[in-house]
Amino acid sequence: MTDRIALFIDGANLHTTVKNLGFEVDFRRLLTEFGKHGQIVRAYFYTVVRDDDEFSSLRPLVDWLDYNGYAVRRKAAKQHDDGDGRRRMKRSIGIELAVDALEIAHRIDHAFFFSGDGDLRAIVEAVRRMGVRVTVVSSIRTKPPMIADELRRHADVFLELDGLRPSIERPAHPIAPE
Repeated sequence: MTDRIALFIDGANLHTTVKNLGFEVDFRRLLTEFGKHGQIVRAYFYTVVRDDDEFSSLRPLVDWLDYNGYAVRRKAAKQHDDGDGRRRMKRSIGIELAVDALEIAHRIDHAFFFSGDGDLRAIVEAVRRMGVRVTVVSSIRTKPPMIADELRRHADVFLELDGLRPSIERPAHPIAPE
């Protein structure tokens, strides 16, 4: 029997982690790699955008993901006052990810969370109680580690992102001949 799986990718967290590890993700190769674990029911990609981000460098990636098998969840960044008169941007996708995970849990056997955010511990626990195996994909090899210890301990499996590098790394762009 083939496992039905779902990928939950915290875009900002994944970007920071692979940047610290010194590589870029090829999202087509990522789907291929995780397709080896079973039938991908859904691959979610979460990103926070600002109102003025319409023409940002993130736009081509998000458009590509939209057209190539990912369910992209965009959330508008919210500004708030930090109490000292400074404006701060709130950039959390935790609620959106949690709702999607709970909605799809009855249709999957295995969930892969690409994030190290300790705030996701509660959703990892909830999904596991529903009988879904949970793998957290992040890194302890970065300085500091990008995975919160409590998240790693509550998953069934922790998968080191750096170990996936050979199978998901975006190939270097060849330099045009002169």
